[in-house]
Amino acid sequence: MNTATLLHLDASPRSARSHSRQLGREFVATWQTNHPTGQVVTRDLAATPPPFVGEGWIESAFTPSAGHSPAAQTAIAVSNAYVDELLSATEIVITTPIYNLSIPAVPKAWIDQIARFGRTFNKSAQGFDGLVTGKKVRILVASGSDFRPNTPGGAYNFLEPYLRAVLGFIGLTDVEFVYAHSLNQGSEVSAQAITDAVAASRKLAAA
Repeated sequence: MNTATLLHLDASPRSARSHSRQLGREFVATWQTNHPTGQVVTRDLAATPPPFVGEGWIESAFTPSAGHSPAAQTAIAVSNAYVDELLSATEIVITTPIYNLSIPAVPKAWIDQIARFGRTFNKSAQGFDGLVTGKKVRILVASGSDFRPNTPGGAYNFLEPYLRAVLGFIGLTDVEFVYAHSLNQGSEVSAQAITDAVAASRKLAAA
């Protein structure tokens, strides 16, 4: 991986009105300034949702390739494309809202596609070993209320602990979060939260 490559995943179903997408744009612009020869690979998970894991995917992922059905071959080809993008990236940025205290369905579907035995994790006598190492992950989150850890609302935040756990499971442990929080708490509060989150996003992108 000689060329810096940023894998950019957007999860919000909103377009121009999305605060998490705004943070992502700011992050990518700063990252490109600091990596003029780098490349950005963008996956809009909301516009083109990853398929859910089905019978064909399970057949292909857990049985020998000889004799796989056409459905299994098609399903695993999609998964392989996602995994290849992940492995080729030097850095990942994910932008997402908090939905019902956790992540929306589309990033969960992406996670189910890239959590692959033998490709992104293995199992040994000592336990599970993540195979996706040496990459930074930055997660930019928008929420109507304040769900940041160490706040009263943090007890309802299942997005961050889940993402830290599942990303760590496949070897991604350098994970940092930025929150554009309290966006439903009035224009003054939300404007300040967005300003602070944009500044934090730019700082991470420049690091």
